[in-house]
Amino acid sequence: MSTLSQYLMRSIIMSTTLVLVVLLAIAGLFEFIAELDDIRGDYQTPQAILYTLLRLPNLAFEMLPVAALIGSLLGLGALASGSEIIVMRSSGLSVGRLARMVALSGFVLLVLTALLGEFIGPPLDFYARDMRMAARYQTDEDMGNSAWVKDGPVFLHLQKVSSEFEFGSIYVFRFTDDNELSSIARAEKSGIDEQDNWVLENLRETRFSDEGVRVTESTMAVESFEVNSELLGSSLAKPLSLSARGLLVYIDYLKRNNLDASQYESEIWYRVSRTLTVFVMPILSLAFVFGSLRGGGSGSRLVIGVVVGLAYYLASETLANSGQVFNLNPAIIAWLPFGVLCLVTLGALSRVR
Repeated sequence: MSTLSQYLMRSIIMSTTLVLVVLLAIAGLFEFIAELDDIRGDYQTPQAILYTLLRLPNLAFEMLPVAALIGSLLGLGALASGSEIIVMRSSGLSVGRLARMVALSGFVLLVLTALLGEFIGPPLDFYARDMRMAARYQTDEDMGNSAWVKDGPVFLHLQKVSSEFEFGSIYVFRFTDDNELSSIARAEKSGIDEQDNWVLENLRETRFSDEGVRVTESTMAVESFEVNSELLGSSLAKPLSLSARGLLVYIDYLKRNNLDASQYESEIWYRVSRTLTVFVMPILSLAFVFGSLRGGGSGSRLVIGVVVGLAYYLASETLANSGQVFNLNPAIIAWLPFGVLCLVTLGALSRVR
């Protein structure tokens, strides 16, 4: 890596970091204010502050494309205002080579975004939401989530799911290949052990057949369902609280059980396109620093960055929500804003002389 590439990278990354800190401060403030309306039980102001802090990595992942654009515009714009970009061009540095140097900064930001969106943001977001629920409903008897899960011809209704995967009563509905109800069972207490086996206590099962109805009872029963603790946790978590691996595993489970996976498919395609967008943003900003912005101030560059960044963010969010409403292809909806952004970048760079 040349000294010039390091210089450009340092300017872009430092400006992007500064912009990201400002955006996170604003987003974190609004997140904290919203949490104050949900205070109850043991979930008080200190817990709301902790929840907001734990949510910041996921918020940073969502804001990094906009922060990369604004930061790159400010960093490269400062170089253009000081005529440093002009000196680079005058020394024989082509636009293409300059774009490749800037792309190195985008690649570094891409790697950081991928690490943030896969290993840091989702687990902290999941922990934050679990912590909030435990604090808010600690004294309530109905603490936890009720859930419906499907395992082939078996439907499970869990009336309470805790973070330790200890459940209250559970109903088990079994169906035949012809979608006819074959049995109904209820256990007073259930849970998943360390081997991912389902342990059902005080089980009472009613079986239906051509010969009649038969009722059986047992104090303890062990069942082996495909739904393990990981899949159950994924079914209770929001898509943005799951890693890419968790999303792929849960999507595979939904498709094998003929369940709708569009929401999770949209999330994973959206996450990949957003990560790659961070790579494109510094290159796009390079086209903006030429021409009229060369003599403009940081305020002009900031306005351009905010407008373009908000346009991309609103377009991608609108398309993602519309895709789920109108049942559109998640891959096309997620990649459409990224494709348009690439075309705009190529068109803007081709006009630079």
